[in-house]
Amino acid sequence: MFNKGFMEELLMPQELYSHRALRTVLTRLAHASIMRLNPASMDRLYELMVMAFKYQILLCPRPRDLLLISYNHIDALKEFVKDTPIIANQVDETHRKIIEVYTPLSESEFQLLRQTLLIFFQDMHVRVSLFLTNKVQNPNGHFALPTTGPVPQGSEVPGFIRVFNSRGKEMRRWEFPTGGSYTNPPQEGSFELFGNRVIRLGTNMYSVTQPDETHTSKSSSLKDSSAPNPLAKEELNLLAHLMGGMEVESLVHSEICFRVNLFSSDQEEEQASASGEGGASLFEVISIQATQDVQTNTELARIVEEFAEEGSQSEGPSSKGDDLLAMMDEL
Repeated sequence: MFNKGFMEELLMPQELYSHRALRTVLTRLAHASIMRLNPASMDRLYELMVMAFKYQILLCPRPRDLLLISYNHIDALKEFVKDTPIIANQVDETHRKIIEVYTPLSESEFQLLRQTLLIFFQDMHVRVSLFLTNKVQNPNGHFALPTTGPVPQGSEVPGFIRVFNSRGKEMRRWEFPTGGSYTNPPQEGSFELFGNRVIRLGTNMYSVTQPDETHTSKSSSLKDSSAPNPLAKEELNLLAHLMGGMEVESLVHSEICFRVNLFSSDQEEEQASASGEGGASLFEVISIQATQDVQTNTELARIVEEFAEEGSQSEGPSSKGDDLLAMMDEL
C-alpha cells in the first residue's frame, strides 16, 4: 500500500477516480491480507468506508483541516507498524510527500478540493448505525451539522453585526440570535510530521464507548403501544392445559409458579413492574400455577388409553396403514 511507486502515482495531479475505480482499489487493498470478503460483504464495507470519509469531509471545520484528518490517519498507521522499521519508514516517507505536495496550497485550493470530494459523494446516503446512534446522521441518511461547539480557526463567535467607517473604526453594533451555542476556536493542530492534531476527525470512531441501545424508554413505549390481544390469555390457558395440570389463577407468591417472561431481560420486566406500581398497571399479570390437577390428569390418561386401543386394533397386514413410526422410518 505504501510502495514508493504507488504513492508517487497516487499523488500526481489527475482527474478524480470514478466510483468503480475507487471500489476496485479498495477491494484489492482489502484482499491483500488473508481476509476474503464475498461481494455482499464488500459492498457493505465499501459503503461504510465511503460514508465515514464523507462524514469527516463534511464536518471538518475548515478546508485546510483535511490535512489534519489525513495526518490522524497516518498517525494511526504509524502506531500499527511501529515494530516493523521497513514499513514504518515507508509510512514516514509518504507523510513527508503529502506535506510537500499539499502544504503550499492556498485556502481557495483546499476549498476546491473539499467541494470536489463532496460532489463526488453527494448522492450516497447510506445509513450507518453508529452515526444514527450519535445523532450525527438523520434517518434519511443526511448528516446533521452541529450548531454548537468551537468555531473554525480564524473565525469569531457569531452573534454580532458591526459597522465600520472608512478609517476602520467601529461605529455601530447589533446583536442577533445565532440559534446555537458557539465557543472560541481551540489551539490550532500541528501540521508537522509529529504533534497534536487537536481535531478528532480521522481517529477511531469506535474508540468511544457507546450507550447500550437496549436501554430505551420502556414506559412510554408501553403506553403508546396498541391494546393487548384478547386471545393472549386464551393462548396461555391452552399452553397450561397442554403442559398438563396447570390452571390460570391470580398471582399467589406463596405457591410455586411456572413463569412466562415476555420481556427480553429481567431488568426490563422490573422496570415495567415499577412503572405500574404507582398507578394503574399497564398490563395484566397472568400467573400460571404448576399445581397438579387430578381431573386433568385423569382426562389425559383416558386419551392415552384411547390411543393405545386404536393402535392395537390397527395391527395386522390388512391395516389401512402401518404404524406412524414405521412410516417415518421408511421415509
